[in-house]
Amino acid sequence: MIVEKAPGKLYIAGEYAVLEPNCPAILVAVNQFVRVSISENKTGTGLIHSKQYSQDSIHWVRKGSRMVIDNRDNPFEYILSAISYTERYCLEQHIKMNVYDLHVNSDLDSADGKKYGLGSSAAVTVATVKAILRFYGVKFSNELVYKLSAISHYSVQGNGSAGDIAASVYGGWLAYQTFDKKWLEHELATKSLSSVINEAWPDLKIELLTPPKKMKLMIGWSQKPASTSRLVDETNANKDALETEYQTFLQNSRRCVLKMVEGFEKSNIALIQEQIKINRKLLQHFAKINHIAIEIPRLTKLINIAEKFSGAAKTSGAGNGDCGIVITDEKTNVAALEQEWQKNDILPLNFHVHQINFAH
Repeated sequence: MIVEKAPGKLYIAGEYAVLEPNCPAILVAVNQFVRVSISENKTGTGLIHSKQYSQDSIHWVRKGSRMVIDNRDNPFEYILSAISYTERYCLEQHIKMNVYDLHVNSDLDSADGKKYGLGSSAAVTVATVKAILRFYGVKFSNELVYKLSAISHYSVQGNGSAGDIAASVYGGWLAYQTFDKKWLEHELATKSLSSVINEAWPDLKIELLTPPKKMKLMIGWSQKPASTSRLVDETNANKDALETEYQTFLQNSRRCVLKMVEGFEKSNIALIQEQIKINRKLLQHFAKINHIAIEIPRLTKLINIAEKFSGAAKTSGAGNGDCGIVITDEKTNVAALEQEWQKNDILPLNFHVHQINFAH
């Protein structure tokens, strides 16, 4: 039996702007995983099974009189897409297809099945791609896994930056900038999958960062799950109406994240913390002009408590629930901060940054 795993992620800065070209974000991989095991099946009928997702609920909307199911929150869609693209790639390498059982197990949800917001759809995609490549004996690099996973994920979600895919593939702290989506769509429509994988993808940048030694990342969970794909839909719908404001937001976010990257390069915690606070204000303004809730009251409370203990905090990812992150240094009384969080129904998550030592 082959087992592959992929870590979850958290956004540190640059959310929403990262959907656009040349707008970097900073992410971190955390030590909570999706594990995919794969084994040959001799009966001729393969099985795809997930411990977590057997009772998964499905969202749907009404379009006219039609009921339309939104499959983007259904993990099986991502698994099936990952299988489909990875096998297509393997077929192009003249590999004979086989029948197998695939079992998925995830740490990325709480015990009662609520999402933490750690990018489970990305992690399940990455782990599935790796498991299938390994099953068929294909040698793989980070870049191959990233590109196959990004294509698989994007084909289901139809939006997003694939930053969570990069974090799940490369691990650690990273600065990320998304690829040109229009270019990718055109290439996939006109070329073989292998040639698209072998091309340099315009605008894509993935750079590993080294955090300052005394810096600590704290994660608080609001215990309220959020749906990224639907929040991104809402902001995409407003883009044209807010063109100037939107461009200003993108420029400011870019400047802020590049300054934060500089903080990593110079091991300057104060600079990183300052940019976290700036990024929070940018996101608050962005939420206001888009009429969306990014910083729900419980996340505001999480941030205020963190600031009381001299931490720099903000929402992580799409917001409207899920997690908040805090960057602290040695001055922060972590225990007291966590205690105050708990009094306010905010759950401290004891996750750590996950580094990936890649050898294949």
